[in-house]
Amino acid sequence: MPENDTITLDTLAEQVTETVQNDSTVQAVVETVEMLRDTPVSEWLPQLVRQYLVPFAIKLVIAIIVLIIGRWLIKIAKKWMANGIMSRKGDPTLHKFLSNLISFILNFILIIFIISILGVNTSSLVALLASAGLAIGMALSGTLQNFAGGVVIMLFRPFKVGDYISAQGQEGVVKEIQIFNTIVLTMDNKVIHIPNGILSTGVMTVFTKEETRRVEWTVSISYGDDYDKAKAVLLRLCNEDPRILKNPAPFVEIALLNNSSVDIKMRVWVKSADYWPVFFSMNEKVYKSLPKEGLTFPFPQVDVHMS
Repeated sequence: MPENDTITLDTLAEQVTETVQNDSTVQAVVETVEMLRDTPVSEWLPQLVRQYLVPFAIKLVIAIIVLIIGRWLIKIAKKWMANGIMSRKGDPTLHKFLSNLISFILNFILIIFIISILGVNTSSLVALLASAGLAIGMALSGTLQNFAGGVVIMLFRPFKVGDYISAQGQEGVVKEIQIFNTIVLTMDNKVIHIPNGILSTGVMTVFTKEETRRVEWTVSISYGDDYDKAKAVLLRLCNEDPRILKNPAPFVEIALLNNSSVDIKMRVWVKSADYWPVFFSMNEKVYKSLPKEGLTFPFPQVDVHMS
């Protein structure tokens, strides 16, 4: 390679110095490099270890110790809060939500404290995080909406853990209310995560909010069958079931004179937990009892008269 094409360390230092001569920080770095170039390694390496590596190693050990102790204290705080809520017979929904929220906040504070121990300027870091948080907040507006939805759910309590709800086309028992999502367990044992944002602003049905629910059936009999007998049989079936409440009394009346049937509406009130057992068992009782009384179940038919 020609001599004029060879870039020596002196030439490189001169070029860098000329380029950044107005930048004091970079100029100091260049001067340090020039000093180290002319100094034997055996002289500056011990000083480097003594002035920089050893203090940083001490700070790193302290930071690790603080991390371990901090995590231990956070676990104790969560356990103390859980015992406090349970001793006062608090709502497990509130316990889960507050536990997740406090854990997030305390871990964030712990990280900031550890960074300050390592010598990082936390004021600049906080300002940077605030700026980054604004940009991230705009990008993750849906996530922040879910967080706000979780807060709204905890404040107004439209439902709680253990309630049976229907929302966003999903239906099941609420197992846990987290910061961003609500976990629902369906009747066929599927776990569904519903975002709190749409859950707090959308239409939702809570089936277990009240102690009692109304069960309805439509029982069809053929034209020509004895309606009074059918009504008496249906009322008897309602009165024989101890799960059906006597007040309000069972309701049995003709609802519609249909094309091929007389439709009878039957309504009863039961405890919310007995809704489905009563519904299915009554279907079976009606199907077995009405034919024994000489009553028939009609089916769609068309009469054709030919002359």
